[in-house]
Amino acid sequence: MTEGPIATIIRKKLIQALAPERLVIEDDSARHAGHHHEGGMDARPGGESHFNLEVVSAAFEGVGRLERQKTINRLLAEELAGPVHALSIKARAISETDGT
Repeated sequence: MTEGPIATIIRKKLIQALAPERLVIEDDSARHAGHHHEGGMDARPGGESHFNLEVVSAAFEGVGRLERQKTINRLLAEELAGPVHALSIKARAISETDGT
């Protein structure tokens, strides 16, 4: 399955800023279709509104979980202010992985 334009932008920004060893971007929008959220927003037709991210990077060595998430949120602030409604983040340092 090919990535849509928003996922491609997310991938590019995270690679440029964090040089991740592992980066998984999953469009989870279909699971949220028809769900109404506060403010009336739900999944956009065509997807790319809800994402699950897994980022493993040396940049996260010695950085706490909350600061890792804040870093990713700052990098993707433009997308989060627009087309991306929800972002689930798993951010780990390379030393926290078992090679998977």
